[in-house]
Amino acid sequence: MGKEANEQFFLDKLVKSKVHFERALDCKHTEFDDLYPYMLEHPQFFWYKRYVAWSELLTVVNLCEELSFSWREQFTPHQIEYVEQRVMSAKVLDFWFEKNDSKEHASR
Repeated sequence: MGKEANEQFFLDKLVKSKVHFERALDCKHTEFDDLYPYMLEHPQFFWYKRYVAWSELLTVVNLCEELSFSWREQFTPHQIEYVEQRVMSAKVLDFWFEKNDSKEHASR
């Protein structure tokens, strides 16, 4: 694989992990639900599901950084700030879609 193909591969993974995190934030179905269907009835499941998706997103971002692939174009400025801070705080959970009037994220 050439550098361009590798970069595209990682950017595709980045988009997929971002969508996964956003679906977890919206409490929508993800692959994680299929892995642990018995956990759906436990209140802590949704927090854990978000944590796993956030960890996945940070992992792919870190790989893009290490490989000098441009990942920031996939995010809004405040989302970049959250990712760079690395902590999944209440602010991230509450404002990831800040001022998003399009409802685009809800349709995924």
